[in-house]
Amino acid sequence: MAEVTIDKLFKSYARVEVLKDINLKVADGSFVVLVGPSGCGKSTLLRSIAGLEPISSGEISIGGRNVSDLAPAQREIAMVFQSYALYPHMNVENNMAFGLKFARTPKDEINRRVSEAARILQLEALLKRRPKELSGGQRQRVAIGRAIVRKPQVFLFDEPLSNLDAALRINTRVEIAKLHKLLKATIIYVTHDQVEAMTLADTIVVMNQGRIEQTGKPLDLYYKPANLFVARFIGSPAMNILDATIAKNGKVVESGGLKLPLPKGHSAKSHSKVSLGFRPEHCTLAKTGIAATVDLIERLGETGYAHCTAENGQTLLVEVKGDPGTEPGARVKITPREQHIHIFDEDGVRL
Repeated sequence: MAEVTIDKLFKSYARVEVLKDINLKVADGSFVVLVGPSGCGKSTLLRSIAGLEPISSGEISIGGRNVSDLAPAQREIAMVFQSYALYPHMNVENNMAFGLKFARTPKDEINRRVSEAARILQLEALLKRRPKELSGGQRQRVAIGRAIVRKPQVFLFDEPLSNLDAALRINTRVEIAKLHKLLKATIIYVTHDQVEAMTLADTIVVMNQGRIEQTGKPLDLYYKPANLFVARFIGSPAMNILDATIAKNGKVVESGGLKLPLPKGHSAKSHSKVSLGFRPEHCTLAKTGIAATVDLIERLGETGYAHCTAENGQTLLVEVKGDPGTEPGARVKITPREQHIHIFDEDGVRL
């Protein structure tokens, strides 16, 4: 496997800039997930690494070799797409072997690689079946097997689980995680599902409007989001965000009756507008705090969520255990745990 380095990469379609100054280093053997909303540029970045999209400027290196101007076949990568793209008239064995046959790989080597991939992916009993005789999860495993037999330096996955139902997504997600540990492969994986990203990744790259907003370990992004965009995007349910202001002394944030000190080393002008954030599991229904009205109790078993509306009209979500003892329409107070409160400045940057 190999390290992937992207340096000052830009990509434009005519006058529309879709990737803007992308700088990223993917360590050898790591599992990196590109995540973000539709249109953020994550699939375009993946296709640029694969050589399927020419870049406007910058450099892409794989294993220390500049591949920016090389054709996809010369980059030693394998890509697994959202659609399985299997040949319907070929059985599993021939689908997995097709690329090797096209490359004139010796027959004995083809058989060895296909057998090895089938064993890893538990496809040995399915080798003589055609795609129409397989489930969605099995078809996706065949597509992954077709990538494995090529022995690439880097695996690229473009939303490979999007076409699967919820149960199959979970099962295939587990299989991909096991595969990464087994092969010690360098994987770059694109998804819009931040839960998928949090589950699979060693490193998450959060993208927005063609830029990288933050790169880091999953829990680092969860507990220390760099800005409002990351705070809202990472985590399910999303972080609660409230409008707030700086008090007259420039040292205290006020919001909905809360008064909180600014983080150490920071100060701001009085009456400056800021945002205050805390996650549903980091607040409770208590006797003091932010006044709100309960709109709905979402009961999901032992853990549920109280959907509330604060006095200023902003919505808040509170994680509750068992029976919270409140019903829709009840007046409550919401108290966030101070050590888990985030404050963001007017530009959305976390203080």
